[in-house]
Amino acid sequence: MTDESTDEAVERFLDRAAAALDDYDEGYADADATLATLRTHVDELSASVEESGDDGES
Repeated sequence: MTDESTDEAVERFLDRAAAALDDYDEGYADADATLATLRTHVDELSASVEESGDDGES
């Protein structure tokens, strides 16, 4: 997730998290799969925020 603003990363996270929860609510995914998906999205968001925090900091 290079060259991406934190706002864009957060927006994408929220969209993907909502989609994962919707799939669970509709019965398309079980709890374990939903948690694994959410964990992946949290990790991606965390990496994006860390990368944007590295810009200009030393």
